[in-house]
Amino acid sequence: MNKQRPILLTGAAGEVGSVSGDIARRLIKEGYPVRAFVRSDDARAEALRQIGADVVVGDLLNLADVVQALKGCQRIFFTMSLSPYYLDANLIMIAAALEEKNIEVFVNISDIEQSYMTFEHMSASKTHRLKWLGGHVDNWSPQQRAHWLAEQALTWSGLPVVHLRATIFVENPLLTWIPLKNIMEKGELNLPFAEAKLSPIAATDVAEVCTNILIEPARHIGHAYALTGPELINGKEMAQALSNALGYDVQYVAQSLDDSDKVLDNLLAERSAHTAAHLKVLTRLIAGGRYEEVTDTLETLLGHKPTRLEEVFASNERVLSARNRH
Repeated sequence: MNKQRPILLTGAAGEVGSVSGDIARRLIKEGYPVRAFVRSDDARAEALRQIGADVVVGDLLNLADVVQALKGCQRIFFTMSLSPYYLDANLIMIAAALEEKNIEVFVNISDIEQSYMTFEHMSASKTHRLKWLGGHVDNWSPQQRAHWLAEQALTWSGLPVVHLRATIFVENPLLTWIPLKNIMEKGELNLPFAEAKLSPIAATDVAEVCTNILIEPARHIGHAYALTGPELINGKEMAQALSNALGYDVQYVAQSLDDSDKVLDNLLAERSAHTAAHLKVLTRLIAGGRYEEVTDTLETLLGHKPTRLEEVFASNERVLSARNRH
């Protein structure tokens, strides 16, 4: 690769746990030029400039903006916040990449559901889907379907793509934002997962894997990697990890799915009904056991042990803020 050609990163001005922002810092540290495509020219965009990124402000849904941002780039990292227009943005990036030509790698952040969102299961009867998905929901969320369609389109495009199918991030609002109010007020971690287990993944580990692939993509082209955290944990174990990070006792109190829905609607429905709908499906998939999986793929790609849950909590800005306010 010509080290003078910038690597395009979308979503680089994300909030806590931003994978793109972390990738930008890692690439720049290694001497690679980064072009950060952001939606708003704000303090986060300025922080990217301060570390040496070429910041382009634009809209992922505007083809002219995307073409301008991609000009001269040969390597792409694509991610986007939860959005009803996620597929549109992905297709626009594909179209721009095909026109730009000479693309060496298109790293696409997907989700772990894609590992079992097969045509066979998706086209099966409602009864089959309900059983297959754990008994609490009979279909995937619109966001998950958009990821599935985006993966299909990327495959059809013939671009040199790598799919990273990550499980739920430790930094997901379900784990490190929404529960914090009750944790601080009552010392209770309320999650609607019953006794189900999951293997949350640290955003910093995903960022490291993405950086490695963007620097040396050849052997990864055409692969779809299912990435999980290093350990299966239940609600009680998560509460213990939070207790250790916060410095005071937190107890897991299982929440009903209906109560969880009300919380999500109160917090998110007005701002983003799409996000609320996605998280409702996610809680049901977790409660139904669809996330009870650990793979060693992350450790293999990292070349070292992944970050454990307690370590992520101990450095998470929201968790640290909750500890300081207690």
